[in-house]
Amino acid sequence: MRTIAIDDEPLALRQIGNYIGKVPFLELVATCGSAVEARTIIQSQSVDLIFCDINMPDLNGMDFVKSLGDEAPMVIFTTAYSEYAVEGFKVNAVDYLLKPFSADDLRKSAERAREKYDLIHRAELAPQPGGAVTGAAEPQDDELFFKTDYKIIRVDIPKIRYVEAWSEYIRIYVEGQKSPVVVLLSMKKLDERLASSGFMRIHRSYIVNLKRITEVDKNVVVIDDLMQLPVSESYREAFQNYLDRKFLGK
Repeated sequence: MRTIAIDDEPLALRQIGNYIGKVPFLELVATCGSAVEARTIIQSQSVDLIFCDINMPDLNGMDFVKSLGDEAPMVIFTTAYSEYAVEGFKVNAVDYLLKPFSADDLRKSAERAREKYDLIHRAELAPQPGGAVTGAAEPQDDELFFKTDYKIIRVDIPKIRYVEAWSEYIRIYVEGQKSPVVVLLSMKKLDERLASSGFMRIHRSYIVNLKRITEVDKNVVVIDDLMQLPVSESYREAFQNYLDRKFLGK
């Protein structure tokens, strides 16, 4: 799950980031020193889970989460003040971590978030009445189904080279096909589905199959030794973190 941490105390923020890094199913997208900074991240890329401090200057964590409305990611509040617990659950928080907490405490809260995440996505992926297909298969499968040109087609996930935003549509470039698959679907929804299958959003307009990257040159990635795609500022940190995990050398 794509995760951000918000805390105005640098030491606390660093510790939470370290704890998140120890949870295999969490991907730390960004650490933010304020709710204002976090809002920019959420508006520019997909976020599934927030670890959010409550007592912060300018905009406290509780008001920040309320301001996100129904589209808010899942949230786990982190604070030194127990009196906020009841209010936290009123905004449908997954959990409430009272400082100081351990890495194991955070992991247990993250497990609760993953259970909720799985329930939500199973409901979204369930067949609709009349046999309609929602556009995606179960996360462990290697294929997706899309409705395009009045028919439903199958796409093998490993064969997807990259995805491009195209107005209200997306274009899916697949190995062995001259023309892209054009689908009426949001980038955010497809990004959420593909993130667990080795894909990453590197730009507002592009999602790439990480296994297809053959070269990285500054802020440009090369796909299959052919297509050059830009890495934008908003997604650069997450992509660099991926490179750092994979990099071997001096």
